[in-house]
Amino acid sequence: MTAPRNHIFPLFVLILGIMLLAGFAAEAAPKAKPVPVDQYKEIAKTMTHSFAAGLGSALANVKNDKERIDLIRSFIDPVRFFPDNSGYFYVYDSKCVNIAHATQKDLQGKNLYDYKDTKGKLVIQALLEAAKKGGGLVDFYWVKPGTKNEMPKLGYVEPIPGTDYFIGTGVYLP
Repeated sequence: MTAPRNHIFPLFVLILGIMLLAGFAAEAAPKAKPVPVDQYKEIAKTMTHSFAAGLGSALANVKNDKERIDLIRSFIDPVRFFPDNSGYFYVYDSKCVNIAHATQKDLQGKNLYDYKDTKGKLVIQALLEAAKKGGGLVDFYWVKPGTKNEMPKLGYVEPIPGTDYFIGTGVYLP
């Protein structure tokens, strides 16, 4: 069973608008000059906040867990941003179970409460704590799409209103 159409249309409009803005921002950025990390952080915060609000609204009337998870996955899967398309979303619940991951589908459904990065940081626990505070930045190491090694990343997470979930993204650091 799928979510009613009246939940999908606002999501579609939100995604389309954000993707257009991200595309314009990427086109407007000078090609020869790297974009400062602070600008990436602001884009990550803005995108995450917008998607958290959109998902909160879309999920408000979806009571079935499977339908909620399907909606979240379909909502974040196609979204990429930043000039190199390294921006994507992930969603976890308050027990650190991965609900959705746009680039690493093998993580979906797994409890990553005890996951440590190459430096020994309990990454998902740190992200959860930031989300519990209403949102925040967390530095950690994660595998960048298209590579095999963990790279430094600055993540931003926010709770999805009205749910037990939080959504995040981040910027890979040089």
